[in-house]
Amino acid sequence: MRIYIGYDPRDNNAYAVLKHSILKNTREEVDIIPIWEPMLRQKNLYWRTYRVDEKGQYWDDKDRKPFSTMFSFARFAVPLLEDFGDEVVLFMDSDMMIRVDIKELFSLWDPEYAVMCVKHKQKPEESVKMDNKLQQPYPRKNWSSLMLMRPSMCNITPYILNNWSGADLHKMLWVPEEEIGALPKEWNFLAGHDDPSQCDPKNIHHTLGTPDMLGLNAKVTQWDDEWWSMLDESGGAF
Repeated sequence: MRIYIGYDPRDNNAYAVLKHSILKNTREEVDIIPIWEPMLRQKNLYWRTYRVDEKGQYWDDKDRKPFSTMFSFARFAVPLLEDFGDEVVLFMDSDMMIRVDIKELFSLWDPEYAVMCVKHKQKPEESVKMDNKLQQPYPRKNWSSLMLMRPSMCNITPYILNNWSGADLHKMLWVPEEEIGALPKEWNFLAGHDDPSQCDPKNIHHTLGTPDMLGLNAKVTQWDDEWWSMLDESGGAF
């Protein structure tokens, strides 16, 4: 099972927690690979430029919109990284925490689709998130934060990755509508937004910021202690 995790050096703790939570709960061998922007630039797959303003906010030069992490666009390079054949791979935002064997998620793969995700209908009310980065509302918000993908069916090219707007990439306009499959909500449970009485979360997504990020909209959740325990166990290792 090959798993790509978005990596932003300003929140190494998030990556450490997610990686440790996967390894702790999964019996079979997994291959965990960070999606790190400099790595993609070295491979000549990624050349989008951006600027950082005086508040530390990232701004994409192509669509002139703000973005919140160093992997906001880079995630869509996964299908370009190597020849996967028909192998199914997983991408995850780093601000997640797995609570069960990740094989359960891979077992949900339906070969009818190019990509599968939790089809949230989220309309965030917050104007900022994480460490006070601007919150960008757009259709299909958070769909791309967790993607089971068959790269051979994902119609992403270097041109698309580097030139399409962030909104169009996150809306998954790079595949036909009928090739986007749905996963159960418990696999991308939005802490602070979703109702825990509706399901037993298997993957907690701290989309407003992990417990170590004290932003304006930081929310205390019932999973914070579990997250801190995972961080202690991981030792904060990359």
